[in-house]
Amino acid sequence: MKHLVVLTGAGMSAESGLKTFRDANGLWEGHNVMEVASPEGFLNNPELVLEFYNQRRKQLLDVKPNSAHFDLAALEEHYKVSIVTQNVDDLHERAGSNTVIHLHGELLKARSILKEENVYYWDKDLNLGDKDKNGHQLRPHIVWFGEAVPMIDTAIDICKSADILVIIGTSMQVYPAASLKDYVPEHVHTYFIDPNPAVNNSTKLTVISKTATEGLKDLINLL
Repeated sequence: MKHLVVLTGAGMSAESGLKTFRDANGLWEGHNVMEVASPEGFLNNPELVLEFYNQRRKQLLDVKPNSAHFDLAALEEHYKVSIVTQNVDDLHERAGSNTVIHLHGELLKARSILKEENVYYWDKDLNLGDKDKNGHQLRPHIVWFGEAVPMIDTAIDICKSADILVIIGTSMQVYPAASLKDYVPEHVHTYFIDPNPAVNNSTKLTVISKTATEGLKDLINLL
């Protein structure tokens, strides 16, 4: 089976009702992103950060995968599919995808502030006083600005073995995620699904200027 590698971003989940990460003026749900998505923000106001992610978690549990998530999962009948996502939701998994790498962490997990390997499934509110088995405070299992991206090497290895690359709902402007396309072998054809794709023309690139749900239908016909 050919290896289909899929890179997904906020546009993948937008049609499920999840808002994209931040708007043009750098705000996320009305907050400066550095207040709620950085180690410094957590140090300065842990209650604000925990409550911010509690609200995101509640929102996630209230939405469902859209048809694009299900279409990607269905492609596993014909391809080896590996999804590398910048999204922190679990909609790919809920739709049935089996290989999902989360570059920026997972909203439905919490981890120790001191021992990163102490990770727990977490689908309720996370509060000050919630601790790991060693008595250390828990924090959202999210990669914040200024932090390393632990899964990037795994994602690079996946991209190196791609036979087909599909990019959905991401500008591919945020690093290190944006660099992943550079690790795909030169002969590999890329399909780019986004309503406003910022790309250069290439003979090895097919642009589908549509939303994720519409674009996946076109992709399946092309494949």
